[in-house]
Amino acid sequence: MKDYNRMKDFYNYTNNNYNQPLYNQEPNNINLFDPYNGFIRGNMFPSLYNSYKVSNPFEIRPMNEQAELLTSVDSIGFAAHDIHLYLDVYPEDRRMVELYNQYRTEKNKAIMQYEQKYGPLSLNSNALETVPWAWDRQPWPWENR
Repeated sequence: MKDYNRMKDFYNYTNNNYNQPLYNQEPNNINLFDPYNGFIRGNMFPSLYNSYKVSNPFEIRPMNEQAELLTSVDSIGFAAHDIHLYLDVYPEDRRMVELYNQYRTEKNKAIMQYEQKYGPLSLNSNALETVPWAWDRQPWPWENR
């Protein structure tokens, strides 16, 4: 703990422009993209988003229900992961911890919904507790049937 505090003090001393959260401390002033828009931009924080050469990000247009569910899992998972990175720097931000947990829960629900219809998404899936083995059930997400 002592080394962590020393590292944190050094970080705050050397990077004093970056030791404050990205948003104003007012209760309803978190400025974030929604999960889908954050996903297609690769950043949940509009103040950090730089369009560089692409002013309009690529819109994902799922062709069927399976692709739509996968896009939902991916976008909510991205939102949770990006907020997780934020929390690595600002672990005391209670509202972002709550938002992270909300997205984590939503992602788990989306995964369960997908797996009930189309089978497991990973080898860690609870859907693999069935007999016969469900991992090789067809069709795969990239197969159009």
